[in-house]
Amino acid sequence: MQAAMNEHAIFSISEADKKRLKVMFLAKHALSGGATHEEDGNHAVYHHEILTALREIGLNVTPANDFDALLERGGHDYLFTLLNRAGYPMSEMLGPLMAKRIGLPFLGASPIIRGLADDKHLMKLAAQARGVPVAPWLVARVGGPEPRRPDFAFERLVVKPNASSASWGITMPSTWSQAREEIAALHADGHDVIVERYEGAYDVVVPVLGGDEPILLSTMRFEMPGDEGNFRSYEEKRGLTEGPKEKLVAMSRPVMTRKIREQVLAMLPELWPFDYGRFEFRYTPDTGEVLFMEVNLSCNLWSKKTVAGAAKIAGLSHAQLIEHITAYSMERQGVITAERRKMTVQTDPGEIGGEAIHV
Repeated sequence: MQAAMNEHAIFSISEADKKRLKVMFLAKHALSGGATHEEDGNHAVYHHEILTALREIGLNVTPANDFDALLERGGHDYLFTLLNRAGYPMSEMLGPLMAKRIGLPFLGASPIIRGLADDKHLMKLAAQARGVPVAPWLVARVGGPEPRRPDFAFERLVVKPNASSASWGITMPSTWSQAREEIAALHADGHDVIVERYEGAYDVVVPVLGGDEPILLSTMRFEMPGDEGNFRSYEEKRGLTEGPKEKLVAMSRPVMTRKIREQVLAMLPELWPFDYGRFEFRYTPDTGEVLFMEVNLSCNLWSKKTVAGAAKIAGLSHAQLIEHITAYSMERQGVITAERRKMTVQTDPGEIGGEAIHV
């Protein structure tokens, strides 16, 4: 079986627009200079890399690390915002909402779409409405009814903030009494909580780019020897602790990848348009079962992560990926008319052997 190839328009920004536009780059570590952070680890390196990439594209970029920068009305034409964890629950909504208030076009998606995507409970309901299977779950809102024991059988549960990212705040208790303690601890910090039945096997993701039509890239996963069912912690993802060596791999199971792509396409009408995103699933090879977990419309664009890895397989450099996303976002919101070039994009590998991207 040959790799799936599709022709898509890849967007770029004209030289004239690059000269005239003023862009604000808003991220927690926008001013880090590339040094790692004691709590956020390599996320600070990531933010510096994106700032550097935007400048190397040729854009006039002002970095800022606080939402207050949006109150200064500095005559910017566009906001490239990655400020998603500002130290309080649901802070990821503030950047898009403030940008909307001052009429500044911004990266990502509309605030209400961001809210749907970031709320894992609501997104599971949307997936179910589109016929996409999900693992059994329940939601426990702060100030809501006392959560009842799940009405589904389980050997292990996943307890996490309902709007978490990068595996922050996740625990996996094996009893309901333990789960209730974890829920109470997250509630005390102000977080709504989602509780899911733990499903073994693999996390797999499909990165999607905006464009004249949605561009579905290769189905990806981080792979480690003997890692089936294992969990990658926040500390491992941020490089704060030594974990097993891993490689980023494009999945090469055609039945599974076809099934997942069909599920992504089924959910897209709930969320489109957006500038980029990552749809996440659990896959069990023994049974072929695929279950939707969540979607992230402000996921990591670092060159060492899944979106960039899938873009590399598709034939896009990291710089081309960042420029395409930015150009599409700007055109979608009337900032520019993007330049286009047709490109044949590899969207999934062939049946024999996935392609590994070492990171």
